[in-house]
Amino acid sequence: MVTLDETFEQFEEEETDVHLGSTLSGRKRLFSKELRCMMYGFGDDQNPYTESVDLLEDLVIEFITEMTHKAMEVGRTGRVQVEDIVFLVRKDSRKYARVKDLLTMNEELKKARKAFDEVKYADGS
Repeated sequence: MVTLDETFEQFEEEETDVHLGSTLSGRKRLFSKELRCMMYGFGDDQNPYTESVDLLEDLVIEFITEMTHKAMEVGRTGRVQVEDIVFLVRKDSRKYARVKDLLTMNEELKKARKAFDEVKYADGS
């Protein structure tokens, strides 16, 4: 029978095996810098605890993974398209509004870049 002390010691050993910048699964941290800035922007300390950032990143990765898997099942099987994401968030008014805002901004940026490139091309630069 395994005692509580043995379990705790095993947990401590596993915890020390995790390298900075990676997760228990060994995956590299992808969004730490951005999440730290977002956390600060939403009122956290300028240098939030690494554990807090790691937990938040795990939640973000889990959300992205779940949404991607669902999106792959909705539209054309095996492909994720913008319409699939819009379909999945359609009942959550906050997410739907944010997706629409981001898509609108993306279109405006594309138009602005195209106009800038046309002016640049017309000037002969």
